[in-house]
Amino acid sequence: MNRRRQKRPNWFLISLLVLLIAGFTYMDRFIIPTYQSPFVPTATATPPPEQYITQAQEFFNQGKLTQAISAYEQALALKPNDPSIYVALAQVQVFAGDYKDAQTNAEDALLLNPNLSEANAVRAWALDWQGNYLEAEASVKQALQLDPNNADAHAYYAEILADDYLTGGGTFDGLNTAIAESKTALTLAPNSLEAHRARGYILEATGNYEEAIREYQAADAINDNIEDLHLSLGRNYRALGSYDQAVEEFTKANALNPADPTSDELISRTYATVGEYAKAVQYAESAVKAGPSNPNLIGNLGVMYYHNVDWPDAVKELSLVINGGTTEDGQKIAPIQLTTDTYITEYYFTYALVLAHLNRCGEALQIAQQIQSRVPSDDIAMTNAAAAIQICQKNLASPPAPTATISSTETSTPAITSTPVPVTATSTP
Repeated sequence: MNRRRQKRPNWFLISLLVLLIAGFTYMDRFIIPTYQSPFVPTATATPPPEQYITQAQEFFNQGKLTQAISAYEQALALKPNDPSIYVALAQVQVFAGDYKDAQTNAEDALLLNPNLSEANAVRAWALDWQGNYLEAEASVKQALQLDPNNADAHAYYAEILADDYLTGGGTFDGLNTAIAESKTALTLAPNSLEAHRARGYILEATGNYEEAIREYQAADAINDNIEDLHLSLGRNYRALGSYDQAVEEFTKANALNPADPTSDELISRTYATVGEYAKAVQYAESAVKAGPSNPNLIGNLGVMYYHNVDWPDAVKELSLVINGGTTEDGQKIAPIQLTTDTYITEYYFTYALVLAHLNRCGEALQIAQQIQSRVPSDDIAMTNAAAAIQICQKNLASPPAPTATISSTETSTPAITSTPVPVTATSTP
């Protein structure tokens, strides 16, 4: 039998194949997974929540409250179980006027930590701004029970008690407690914006305007980009008759938050106080543009039109406030009922006066009689209601010409601030 000759293996080829297999295996396991295709976008690293918190604090210091709120919300998206972020967000939202959202975030913090004093305190502050003084007081007392040295809680407590008293719900003892609480807040935190602000507010509420200005200035020195502080300074300068400084502060407030009509309204009233009614109308119109559905801004515009002897426009605006209706741009306005509120009585007696001047005496007498029956203790309203009746009596005897001027027997409309009439406390403010 012929035996085939066995072929020797090709060791070179085998070695080459083994090397190729090993190389492909290495590529598959270690090289390809780390290779970034040029057609796939590069992943961006997510900043840590602390970076957003730092940004939010910087935005707040610059007066950029909307950006600060956004930065805190981004931090919360990354760290949703941190109650301190909810509290910081709520504090900024109060300064921004987002009171309901501030309350919600403070309550979210309490869901995470029911024993967090600062969350209870900020919740109380947000409730105070919404006029819910009873619940606000209960919340701030809980904050102080958890931490008696919480300076912010003492500051907020002072404001709550003062607001409750000034709106007719609190007691005189409550106002004295507010004075003591504002002092305690400053003692605990002499460099706190909230403590100086609260102390200034108590001094303003008790008619100590010069001292209030010093406290507001101390708060402003800590952060001069807070709209509320400039509004507060402006109110107190105006109360002292320093109208140029008042307008300057209101203008600063407007620059920080142009969307808020408050500064425009206060500037309009300041100019009306010094008899510059054309300017008063200008700023009142700007306020209505910023808040077209706000009946108080519309009422203020009507008052300014009246003082500028623009009676047809005054009637139109004041009728919207008192009778309700729809504005030219479709805003529905509900009628405001007559109360003892000084702004509302001003709208009513101004409406009565302008109707009387236009010889629409049936309507004028009806408004004047409402004033006499519902707010008999308001001397200014009663005097102007009587003036409207007197004008109508003269009209019966001698109908007015179309270009009639304002009667000198009228009582001038007072400059009304957003701060209630100061009171005298039983202890030193």
